[in-house]
Amino acid sequence: MRLILASASPARLSILRRAGIEPDVIVSGVDEDQVVAATPSGLASELARLKCDAVASGHRDRLVLGCDSVLEFDGQILGKPHDPETARQRWREMRGNAGVLHTGHCLRRGDDVVLRAAATRVHFAYVTDEEIDAYVATGEPLHVAGAFTIDGIGGAFVTRVEGDHHNVIGLSLPLLREMVQELGIVWPDLWNLNGHDANG
Repeated sequence: MRLILASASPARLSILRRAGIEPDVIVSGVDEDQVVAATPSGLASELARLKCDAVASGHRDRLVLGCDSVLEFDGQILGKPHDPETARQRWREMRGNAGVLHTGHCLRRGDDVVLRAAATRVHFAYVTDEEIDAYVATGEPLHVAGAFTIDGIGGAFVTRVEGDHHNVIGLSLPLLREMVQELGIVWPDLWNLNGHDANG
């Protein structure tokens, strides 16, 4: 059973590969900035659905996964900051505080669809202005939800997480396994261990 990942995220691809799954990657082209929703979980789920549907329309016989993440912080929904000043401002607000990272997951095969969202609470270190400036200068926080990563340069700035850490990276493996089962697929059937380098 070959999986299509409807996402350009290298982090999501890495999660799947390390779990023994070598997906085909097809980027959806969905304009994330045009989508609105009432809640962070709802927005993440709707973006995941749109990405999945955009790719699945041309691959109805395949299993297609769409995902998207947003950070809920202080009553705001935060996606990718895109520019350095926005990233700096977010980090000044987030340091020493906590937020909830929501990731929507949409899995489709033909007309069968499963849509779920996972939430993980993330606690941020009290980083200095100098550390924030240096981090933003790397470019890493500009293109990730919430302006941080835990699997990259920003990992030292996250003190702990409550929940599935994979979800913070961009894809909850335990949740995805449950979704796969709902579609009547056995999780190990997705493994491609022979054509896959376990070291990434």
